[in-house]
Amino acid sequence: MITLYNYELSGNCYKLRLFMNLLGVDFSTVDLEFYPGKEHKGEAFLAINPLGQLPVLDDDGYVLRDAQAILTYLAARYDASGTWYPVQDPRRLGEVNMWLAFADGITSTASAARLADVFNYDLDAEKARSGAHALFRILDEHLWFSERQHQGWVCSGPLPTVADIACFPYVMLSDEAGISLIDYPAIRRWTDRIKRLPGFTVMSGIFATSSA
Repeated sequence: MITLYNYELSGNCYKLRLFMNLLGVDFSTVDLEFYPGKEHKGEAFLAINPLGQLPVLDDDGYVLRDAQAILTYLAARYDASGTWYPVQDPRRLGEVNMWLAFADGITSTASAARLADVFNYDLDAEKARSGAHALFRILDEHLWFSERQHQGWVCSGPLPTVADIACFPYVMLSDEAGISLIDYPAIRRWTDRIKRLPGFTVMSGIFATSSA
């Protein structure tokens, strides 16, 4: 049985809940009070992850940390189609990994601004917002071309990959960080495509699409 050490308002935890729902994988959660209790910094959780970071996945005794690493593990382990993390296609696999690194950049910018604004973390929110806009401009242009050449996913080809799931949450939560998506129409269309995937699930701040 899969257990996810989880905080409901964390975008990184949400991307794993979302992906397991998309895969149809059963899991349970151990919910920690990230804010204000900071349970992830407590002795009990540090014994599980000495970095004191969420999320952590326990798959029948196999413990893994880092959201992007967990996404690739879940895809390789539970996606029989091999499409979410295409290990048999070296070029596309390299592309996926490149955008997984890009997702980390979104976390260090858009998520950092949200941490400052919503959770009162001592971070430079304006610098984080500026960095997020720089990344969103790149992503929006990339998705615009992808819509014309492929199917409008982050990576080439007709199907989404874990790169889409990795980038999605903190893009969608950027409004909570004072970052508007109004100037990024290709990003908005892409988020609607993700919301239409069978098995899509919501979290606070991320809602189902209202478009047909």
